This record gives sequence, structure tokens and C-alpha cells, in this order.
Amino acid sequence: MSNSHVESSSAPKVADGRVVLPNLAGTATPVGPTSPGETVAALDASARPDDPAGVRGNAPIVAERDVRLLTEVVARLRRVLRASIRTEYAWESLPMAQVELLQCLAERDGTRVGELASLLRLAPNSVSTLVQHLADVGYLHRERDPADRRAALVRLTPSGAAALGGWQRAHERRLGSALGRLDDQDRAAIFAALPALTNLVEALVDRGDAAR
Repeated sequence: MSNSHVESSSAPKVADGRVVLPNLAGTATPVGPTSPGETVAALDASARPDDPAGVRGNAPIVAERDVRLLTEVVARLRRVLRASIRTEYAWESLPMAQVELLQCLAERDGTRVGELASLLRLAPNSVSTLVQHLADVGYLHRERDPADRRAALVRLTPSGAAALGGWQRAHERRLGSALGRLDDQDRAAIFAALPALTNLVEALVDRGDAAR
């Protein structure tokens, strides 16, 4: 099977075991595995005329255009994946708000509604409504908190875990199909970037925890 692939100056490349993502200015920003103590950042002094060295305090300045490009790609990926998944998974059967709540419980089973609201950045009454609906369909159940009999813990049921697993597998099939249409270089670039993207997720989580 032949793949039609158009080379683009904005496509990520792999060089010396690292992923290189060109920014909108045409310069290359390396991401992914680095040597110990090395900080990977796109320093754009022209975007910070008041900070020509590219450093505020001890933190590197990331070029605003690179951040904008990453934001656009993430938003498009999320939108396209949500739309494409409807071809094999009934969207109405498990809306995203319910998926996110089930994912929270898969990671932290036995959680209070207030804690779920904090994790999801939602109002407690909104989470209570979601919990009630998911309990009604058998995807989770509530039990008394042994540490505080006035409170309830929310737990995932086997049916809830199965529903979440089906949603996950549908996404894996769609992503796997799309990855199969890319060339080896693009696939290598995507997989090499996974550790850095995981660190980005953790940095977002850490920032959110600090803001609470």
C-alpha cells in the first residue's frame, strides 16, 4: 500500500533521537528526550523586547507563536477525534462530561463528589447531577465514607468500567487507522514526542493544583 505524503517545512522531523518541531518563524524547536540538565525551550527575544536574554527569573520564555501553534493543533486534534469517533461509537451514549467523570473514578476510585468537582473544575451541583445520572444507568455507585458517615464515596462499577473501556478502544482504533496512513518518519516523530507531551500534561495538572 502506498502512502501519499507531502513534505512540509512545518512537519516534525527526527534528528539525533529528538523531535524537531519548526515554529512559525521557520526556526526549529527540539522536543523530546534531552541530555541531563538540558532545558528545551524556544526562546524568542523579538517577542519579548523587554527581556532580550529570553529569561524571566529562572524560567525559560517559550515563543508565543509556538504556543499558539501547539494550542491550535491540540484543539484540532480534539475536535476531529470527537467528530470521527461518532462513526463507530454512539456519541449520545456517553457524552464527554460523563467520560471525564468516569476517567477520574478509574484513576481515583472511591472519591467524594466535592473532590470530583475540584478535579473536573466543575460546580459541585453539576457533578452531583452527573453522578446521579451515571448511578441510574449502573455505571457507578455511592457508598458511605467510613472516615465520615455523613459523606459518600463514588465508585466505578464493572458496567461503568466496560463503557469507559469501549470508549477508549474506539479512540484507539481511530488513532491507529490515522497513524497507519502516515509515513514512518511522521509516526516516529509522534511517538518520540510522547514523553515530552506526558510531561506537559503533568505540568498542566501541577499548575491546576497550585491554583486551587
